[in-house]
Amino acid sequence: MPRTWLAPAIASTLGLLLSACAGGPASGRYVSTGNTAAPAPSAPSPAFRAPQVMRAQGVDSIIGQAAGSLARRFGEARLDVAEGDARKLQFVSDGCVLDIYLYPLEAGRAPVATHVEARVRQGGGATDRAACIEAIERASSPR
Repeated sequence: MPRTWLAPAIASTLGLLLSACAGGPASGRYVSTGNTAAPAPSAPSPAFRAPQVMRAQGVDSIIGQAAGSLARRFGEARLDVAEGDARKLQFVSDGCVLDIYLYPLEAGRAPVATHVEARVRQGGGATDRAACIEAIERASSPR
């Protein structure tokens, strides 16, 4: 007696087993497995800690500036990352990358530039901050 039904049955069973293991896009429907009546205890918010403000030659025109002021000066940031009350803006020229870190100086205030780093675009080594600032200003100026 031929077993023509065996191969399709095995293939079908394997397909079901594999589909159970395969990951796919999330459906967006989540099932809560915890007690929904009692909210999870929230972690206490950390006390505000004032940032250390950079004091270095060539960056004094940036330190203390808000994000809007920096965008008007350098153009649109290539990267704008917010994390908590901190923010990082990244501007570039053909030769360098300028990272400006913004933190609030007082609790509840808007973040301002408190630290600046510059590096060469190829290789990532440190470069002169003031020269990079000038290069990015030239790159963002209308021609």
